Amino acid sequence: MLIVQKYGGTSVGNVDRIKNVAAKIKSYWSEGHQVVVVVSARSGVTNELIARAKSISAAPSEREMDMLLATGEQETIALTALALHSIGVPAVSRTGAQAGIITDTFHSRARISQLTGGDIKERLNEGKVVIVAGFQGISSESEITTLGRGGSDLTAIALAAVLKADICQIFTDVDGVYTADPRIVLDARKLNHICYEEMLELAASGSKVMQSRSVEFAQKYGVPFEVRSSFNDQPGTIVKAFEKTMEDALVSGVALDRTQTRVTVGDLPDSPAAFAAIFDALGESSVSVDMIVKNVAPIPGKANLTFSVNTDQVGYAEKVITAALKKLGAGTFRSSGEIAKVSIVGVGMTSHPGVAGTLFRALSEAGINSELITTSEIKISVGIAPDKADLAVRSIHSAFGLDK
Repeated sequence: MLIVQKYGGTSVGNVDRIKNVAAKIKSYWSEGHQVVVVVSARSGVTNELIARAKSISAAPSEREMDMLLATGEQETIALTALALHSIGVPAVSRTGAQAGIITDTFHSRARISQLTGGDIKERLNEGKVVIVAGFQGISSESEITTLGRGGSDLTAIALAAVLKADICQIFTDVDGVYTADPRIVLDARKLNHICYEEMLELAASGSKVMQSRSVEFAQKYGVPFEVRSSFNDQPGTIVKAFEKTMEDALVSGVALDRTQTRVTVGDLPDSPAAFAAIFDALGESSVSVDMIVKNVAPIPGKANLTFSVNTDQVGYAEKVITAALKKLGAGTFRSSGEIAKVSIVGVGMTSHPGVAGTLFRALSEAGINSELITTSEIKISVGIAPDKADLAVRSIHSAFGLDK
């Protein structure tokens, strides 16, 4: 059996934890399985590297930042290989480039354009465990690139797809996917399984378990995977294609995203062409937009657009939008402060009426007003005041009976 495993930064946070991971890997290898392991940088290392860079330059080059940040994972692959050697397991480390992870040329947020696997199959056939650096690749111009948030998960799932692995296991510091963040909702329940669509919406809505790009890739290539803890041997949550038996649950989970900022582009010409100019510019610059609301401006023929972007992209969004407004010859940009996005997700929502009523009644009874709203077939998201976020999650979780 060919197994791809991914261990996050907390799982390999120090030498003792790396040794524990090595022991876990050995247990699979000793059973005769071929094992490919993807690791993240040790917890805290990436932030430390970023801090060092910014102590030197307030606006460091994205190219040089990729060169710097890629070293975090390279440290971990070497240490993990050494830990395996020390317990009698033949292992070899590979960078993203050596593993054949080819990307586009966007530094800090590169997308995989091709994946060859390098010499991984050959090394596996020699009986070795292959340790691959997550989060990184090499561009078509031979530049080191990084894949952005959740990049190590993406590396693991992409390798599972190209190697046709039997199992992909995402080991992390939580033991599965819950109906809500158990740090906020004490009686949140672990889900035994969840479909790609629900996991994708939860990830896009702020769930920290997986990043949406990874789930998207898994769905596209039909890679089922398991989210489980690296600190115990309990089964986790299986993420796979939708099955009819999953339809019973009206709502599968409540997600919270605290990293959104509300942005208003005012006094735009009230025309599709003007709106396209704004959103095309953001899209071309890889700035994600959510929860869009259009309002008529006080000036005849003008409109205001309000939407949310990731807080860490606000400065970049302002730069992009300001340039677009200059070309249009009209409009203003205003950042209106941080908001929290609370979302409910469930495939059962498509066939059950009254979901929105239950959601807004729960918010009303808790005295919480919604500022922005967005929906899809299986998701409703609301933007609310950040100081009401935890209360909103608990109220909604209870209103849909997810604690039962």
